[in-house]
Amino acid sequence: MHAIGIDIGGTKIAGALVSEEGEIIAEDRVATQAGDSNAIVDAVVAMIEKLREGHEVTAAGVAAPGFIDAAQSIVYYTPNISWRHEPLRQRLTERLDLDITIDNDANAAGWAEFRFGAGRLVSDMTMLTIGTGVGGAIVTQDRLFRGGFGAGAELGHMRVVPDGLPCGCGARGCIEQYGSGRALLRMANAIADVGGIGLGLATVREQKGALTGPDVAALIVAGDAGALQALRELGHWLGQACASLSAVLDPQVFVFGGGVSVAGDLLLDPIREAYLSHLPARGFHPEPAFVIAELVNDAGVVGAADLARLHAASRA
Repeated sequence: MHAIGIDIGGTKIAGALVSEEGEIIAEDRVATQAGDSNAIVDAVVAMIEKLREGHEVTAAGVAAPGFIDAAQSIVYYTPNISWRHEPLRQRLTERLDLDITIDNDANAAGWAEFRFGAGRLVSDMTMLTIGTGVGGAIVTQDRLFRGGFGAGAELGHMRVVPDGLPCGCGARGCIEQYGSGRALLRMANAIADVGGIGLGLATVREQKGALTGPDVAALIVAGDAGALQALRELGHWLGQACASLSAVLDPQVFVFGGGVSVAGDLLLDPIREAYLSHLPARGFHPEPAFVIAELVNDAGVVGAADLARLHAASRA
């Protein structure tokens, strides 16, 4: 039986009709009108109706950024969309004759990797999404962890540096400020400022007026020493964070998604190195695998659909 997954982002809304095996049957996408809550609801309703036409659909799952309540119904807060205590599930069920589930976007992506991607062979998985910020998802004993209030697994806001760099969440020293795409760009600029191995970074910055994420990514692929040093610094912080997470969660695999993950082993190698150097009781603690996510941009819609299908089945 098919289900529909919707992934709401700050700039686009993606949707897909998904089979029980995680295969995308049909898909759609539109721009997000981030400042207009009613327009977003209208777009989601229209997309679900379009995707379900001619198919038997059991449920629809909507993945949204921010805090979702434990009942998977209300969006407490989302940073780039004007939602505060938004009763999103109620608003959708009032207009759709369909079982609707709301979930955090990182949870949906992590669940997709656990069910159909890089974590499908284990029971305990921790995923970190390395994009503009740092997202996270935790699966333990085959169950997605949400926490008592539904707002758990905000791994990007785990503090790694006491009184460190200020974060958008209001705290200081969060891993998001040291292990994200924005952090990588900041590190690259710092290396360019010093010169030396940052000559390639400095040259590109001078030519273009400012470094961008794609500029740094291209230099990493080209083997530029300064860009690779910035990536190693990023991996160092992520590895430290993983060691702390491992002491609490003991996952069998760490999965890394998001735009920065395209660096593959160039990212994973310094993560592994830093992880081992900070792991408590090294030599006695089993070592997890470190892998790159497999579903890439499809993870959000696939995970949202599968979670909705499972949720509907549990209520049947």
